[in-house]
Amino acid sequence: MIILLQIVIALLLSSCWNRRELNELAIAVGAGVDWVDNKYRLSVQVAIPGQVTSKRGASPQAPATLYTAEGDTIFEAARRMTQISPRKIYFSHLRIFLMDEALARKGVAKVLDLLARDHEFRPDFYLAITKGTTAEEALKIMTPMETIPANKLYNSLQVSDKSWSPSMVVTLDELINGITSTGKHPVLTGLMVTGDKEIGEDKKNVEDIYTPSQLQYSGLAVFKFDKLIGWLNEKESRGYRLIRGDVKSSVGYVSCRNKGKVVLETLRTDTKLKGRLVDSRPELDIKVSLEGNIGSVECSGLDLTEPSTIRQIEVDMEEKVTKILEEVIDKVQTEHKVDIFGFGETFHRSHPKTWKRIEQEWDDRYFSSLVTHVSVDYKIRGTGTTNDSFLNELKE
Repeated sequence: MIILLQIVIALLLSSCWNRRELNELAIAVGAGVDWVDNKYRLSVQVAIPGQVTSKRGASPQAPATLYTAEGDTIFEAARRMTQISPRKIYFSHLRIFLMDEALARKGVAKVLDLLARDHEFRPDFYLAITKGTTAEEALKIMTPMETIPANKLYNSLQVSDKSWSPSMVVTLDELINGITSTGKHPVLTGLMVTGDKEIGEDKKNVEDIYTPSQLQYSGLAVFKFDKLIGWLNEKESRGYRLIRGDVKSSVGYVSCRNKGKVVLETLRTDTKLKGRLVDSRPELDIKVSLEGNIGSVECSGLDLTEPSTIRQIEVDMEEKVTKILEEVIDKVQTEHKVDIFGFGETFHRSHPKTWKRIEQEWDDRYFSSLVTHVSVDYKIRGTGTTNDSFLNELKE
């Protein structure tokens, strides 16, 4: 019996039967898909380990290489890539995944199905839509500071999400949830290539202090289910994120009564959405609370020691933020006509029975004419290391 038990255990403990050595794999750090001539063009940025170590010498070789292949399906394009890659592409360490505007307008559901189904793809990478360029072109741009461009894209989006509200991080699970949920449509951050693309693909792009071509996040792509239908600019993107209540930090300003600006650093935000029925029609209350500090004062004659001065700045900021929120809601209701804010989800929670009746007509009939009541409360918690500005002592 002991021998038989040992044999059974030995069969179950199969050890590393499917192991793959590191020197047999090509580690993909970035990838992108373009829709070109009715085919999928898959581009994969692969790190070259010997070029990114701290002990590397002055080698002319780039820290990463780009493989590109086309196919009727993305899976086919990935396997066709083995014709040019000396190693099998390994996607478990993917940092960023890009899709071009043409593919996004056609629909990204088929792409996401592969990413979610394949066991090699972890769902923690970020996604973005290329704007005015292709995913292949974006992955070719060489970047300073971060030797691997995919790491630059990952870190830049992460920092921008925390410190500059118009950009936002979206993972695979979050995007799929936004596509499949009722009462809310998804958005994705846009990515642009600025400057000279041809120089950006050359090592000259990172040899000087000035970088001729850069990768820059810009605006948010608006989706209706899995199809791109439009864009929000920087100010509108900030308003969207304030309504969603996920702004961690940002910077804004209000104009002085005479000349100049008072710059404020927003440190905390909180948004509460509440649905209600008025004459059997849905309406929504949006209450946004913000806290911040005065970052700089660019105008003279402003006495920050006076409570009335601080309150006036708060009122001006409240009016400005209210206008931004109302404008982005109006644009989405009139131009895009899809609920990207999650107003439907909010109404569903507060009035589940009514939602069941109007759910199928929410975007087409109710969202576009939804009455929203926006209220903003801004509190200044600090004025920095000095109350008064030395600008008051300057004389012409």
